[in-house]
Amino acid sequence: MANKKEEWKSELYGDEVREKILEFAETGFESIPEDERDAWFTRFKFWGVFHQRSGQEGYFMMRLTNANGILKPDQLRAIAEVARDYASGPVSNPEFGDSWIDLTTRQSVQLHWIKLEDIPEIWEKLESVGVTTRSSGGDTMRNISGSPVAGKDANEVIDTLPLLERFQEEIRGDDDLCNMPRKFNISISGTPEGGAQDAINDIGLEPARKEIDSVEGTSTGSRTESGDGEETLGFNVRVGGGLGGREPRVARPLDVFVTPDEAYEVVRGFVELYHDHGDRQVRAKNRSRFFVDDHGTEWIRDLLDEEYVESDLRTAGEDIRDEYTYNAGSAPEDGKQDYTGVHEQGDGRRYVGLSVPVGRLPAEEAIELADLADEYGSGEVRLTRRQNPIIVDVEPDQVEELLAEPLLAKHRPEPNRFVRGAMACTGTEFCSIALVETKTRTATMLRWLRDNVDLPDDVEQLKIHFSGCTADCGQANTADIGLLGMRARKDGEMVEAVDIGVGGGMGEDPSFVDYVQQRVPADEAPGAIRNLIEAFAERREPGQTFREWAAATDNETLGELCEPEETDYADPTLTDAKQSWYPFAEEGTTAANPEVASSDD
Repeated sequence: MANKKEEWKSELYGDEVREKILEFAETGFESIPEDERDAWFTRFKFWGVFHQRSGQEGYFMMRLTNANGILKPDQLRAIAEVARDYASGPVSNPEFGDSWIDLTTRQSVQLHWIKLEDIPEIWEKLESVGVTTRSSGGDTMRNISGSPVAGKDANEVIDTLPLLERFQEEIRGDDDLCNMPRKFNISISGTPEGGAQDAINDIGLEPARKEIDSVEGTSTGSRTESGDGEETLGFNVRVGGGLGGREPRVARPLDVFVTPDEAYEVVRGFVELYHDHGDRQVRAKNRSRFFVDDHGTEWIRDLLDEEYVESDLRTAGEDIRDEYTYNAGSAPEDGKQDYTGVHEQGDGRRYVGLSVPVGRLPAEEAIELADLADEYGSGEVRLTRRQNPIIVDVEPDQVEELLAEPLLAKHRPEPNRFVRGAMACTGTEFCSIALVETKTRTATMLRWLRDNVDLPDDVEQLKIHFSGCTADCGQANTADIGLLGMRARKDGEMVEAVDIGVGGGMGEDPSFVDYVQQRVPADEAPGAIRNLIEAFAERREPGQTFREWAAATDNETLGELCEPEETDYADPTLTDAKQSWYPFAEEGTTAANPEVASSDD
């Protein structure tokens, strides 16, 4: 018998849900029968409408979708105006104030404090400029991630934009495929640094080369591979990657090479295969990473070849994973760790990556960013998997003028090294499954680390990622130092706490953190991080990165070096422990911190 969420989806899901949202918006939140709310909230997620945590009844988070993080001219401005006009709650955040957008780790945008009755007007505003919330949540294909500078970067291996557009329109846009066993992530990299992080996606395409001698039969479409054909650029395919639940997986090679012309058929084939055969009973074990665990890549490849792809599959080609440096914990001279800073485009123009601490951008600043993109670039803005925006198409002689703009003094392209490596999920501020507050805590901690910890001069970035629970939306498992929300007792009182993991990263050989400290009270975590970093600075070999040092040091020693310690760091929500309806409710309505988080913080 199907689980209850499958029953709810079988009754109504996908595009049909939109009309019900509009009906409820007209009649008001209270018109949703109380005993049916769980079912409706499950269905609403397909249209990017998420009811916020308990105690915030009537308020919703809205997630947008924009494949590959591409925001065309006027789209960011429209999003920011929606945030300004509709995304303001009853209590002001003490760090960020009211009315902001959150940039996500899947290159999209989230809005908070949205009221149900405002959704029709919001949709009208967003859709008038081509922005949609469709298929951004629930058991469906989420926002497609990719190299944020696809079609722009001077060193691009292969242009993925035509494929991304087709995936978006013909796979994600197909309502027959909207009801997946669980959420499903597609990615495709086309630049050498591997900015899509394909290794943690359900299906990922990575640039590769292969000598192929293709002979198309009239009936079978069979292919022969002589090995002495013409070298062809394409992609190797990986499946079954993902984070969360303390059971992360690196996507496994499917031993398949596809040319750009063949990629659509294979990606759609695997989506359909998982749609048809994925487990719909036990939700804790039905992500595609467990599907690949259970069946193995050989079984999947054979079934894909036999039933879902018309032409015979080629074996994998030679990949370029040895060039992957994005979030890899490698040395700065090896290549891009992220997209902050000024970089050359293929057409001779420049793109400029800003740093937005923990991905939270006030609406007025987002409007200012859209204005700068118009004034100095083509108006287009790109979003990265590290919660940062990029202004593209800047003429070389205008770069210095752009860098002198006040917004770039706050969200600097060359930020504080702690800020540059920081990411944080939504946390208990709005999320119903998180255990701890993340965004404001991370901003507070970043200032403390800036003022109290010295990194070696040759370390340009230290990645600290914070997830409010084991779902790991903040990608703690891939960080140099990963923080995972927990609870603990301190002085007889339940407090917010973290598990501290060390040594994760992507790149050629992706690996996940090892958790070396458990249930550390949140006010003792910055001291633990300082102790660990000071040990790294003292004990590292010349030129050794943090990830390399962590890999060369045993976990017992790392745990001893990462000793929790009380300091003068003052934690903003230590004793909340998810008891209040809003982590900052006791503070009342307050103005934003005058030192609101910036890239210098």
